Amino acid sequence: MTADIVIYHNPECGTSRNTLALIRNTGIEPHVVEYLKTPPARTLLEQLIQRAGISPRDLLREKGTPYADLGLGNESLSDAALIDAMMAHPVLINRPLVVSPLGVKLCRPSEAVLDILPARQHGAFAKENGEQVVDAAGNLVQE
Repeated sequence: MTADIVIYHNPECGTSRNTLALIRNTGIEPHVVEYLKTPPARTLLEQLIQRAGISPRDLLREKGTPYADLGLGNESLSDAALIDAMMAHPVLINRPLVVSPLGVKLCRPSEAVLDILPARQHGAFAKENGEQVVDAAGNLVQE
């Protein structure tokens, strides 16, 4: 199946790898953008945030970033200031962000991507840590 799906991906991130694998488990090969190597332009980043229905603060990553050093926990910072920081330091952009014909979503946890995939899972899927997410029939495993 072909579908226009884009994943803003960091191959070093387990959640991002699991999300990519869930997309591929539908038979769709997405366009993979390693955003640390090729960050989105500011206008595109603003559009992605808006389309995902989140705020710039919701997209900020704290762990393993200069978040604290830059004082980004200050709640009085404007959305523009937060986006400025993400543009200067793309590692501050949380991942994975997925764009599909059904919407844009920050896929944390990775199985959140299932909400915006236009095709069913082709079979069982387990995360890298062994957690079963999709059963053999392609259905989400309920806990």
